[in-house]
Amino acid sequence: MDVLSDLLHRARARNTQIRQLIHRPPWSMTFAEAPPLTVVAALGGHASVRLDDDPEVAPVRLAAGDVALISGIDRYTISDAPDTPPQVVVRGGRKQVIDSGTAARQSLAPRTYGDGLPGATTLLRGAYELRGDVGERLLETLPRLAVVPTEPRTRAALDLLAAEVAREEPGQDAVLNRLLDLLLVLALRAWCARPQAELPSWYRALATPAVGEALRMLHEDPAHRWTVAELAARVGQSRAAFAARFTGVVGEPPLTYLTGWRMALAADLLRDTEETVAAVARAVGYADAFAFSVAFKRARGVSPSGWRRKDGQDGGSGQEG
Repeated sequence: MDVLSDLLHRARARNTQIRQLIHRPPWSMTFAEAPPLTVVAALGGHASVRLDDDPEVAPVRLAAGDVALISGIDRYTISDAPDTPPQVVVRGGRKQVIDSGTAARQSLAPRTYGDGLPGATTLLRGAYELRGDVGERLLETLPRLAVVPTEPRTRAALDLLAAEVAREEPGQDAVLNRLLDLLLVLALRAWCARPQAELPSWYRALATPAVGEALRMLHEDPAHRWTVAELAARVGQSRAAFAARFTGVVGEPPLTYLTGWRMALAADLLRDTEETVAAVARAVGYADAFAFSVAFKRARGVSPSGWRRKDGQDGGSGQEG
């Protein structure tokens, strides 16, 4: 499993939400306390996306078939035009109507809301509630705002998602979640394939011979007692050449990356399971619980037991319901 696939698999929470929104202009919705990662796509009509947390980023326009990825933003607005005042604020899953003259939004079908009137814009919005430290690592790899113009592969995935979102059949949530993942990955690929793209380090790493393979091995078996020499031998390079190449592409040496990945996995195991500290240590590659505790405290500033107590006092994973 490659790095992006592994991060998506481990970071995805169960309460992913997918909604179809149908609004006739003028309309505007602000999402406050927004989820960490959102996929917005225009099925018909057009829309404007504005990052309220980052006014230096100009609003972007979505035409039919375009996909926007929004990550690491606490507040953003989707509207028919950049200057349309917010009519509704969504916070914690609840809507607050600001404009009393706003037309009533009603449920039109499963997961489908709006006015359903002629001339309306139809949007798909998929929100990911990412969990824990692995979720944070995933967000670090993503752009804050990326717009992917319509193209054949993303359009095909979008059409499949649009065909399923208003249905209510056995296994529907599983189908929708997998289609949303497909759209996300295809959109990221398309965004990174642009000639002018400034590629994130994870994408450069996956596409770099030897480095991408080494990352795959580290993610597939983080508990293995990896050495730089073994990684280099497995990818067919000298130790020095491999270490230099890995560090140059990823931005940190192989074993530093491995330690960071292990600590992220451990933090989430401590948060989400009742495994003992010794069991968590073994799961992430430490035979000695004491050595693990020292490494964890160095990385997180608190012991594994202290981390678990602190997380419990903070109310679990901190996800919104």
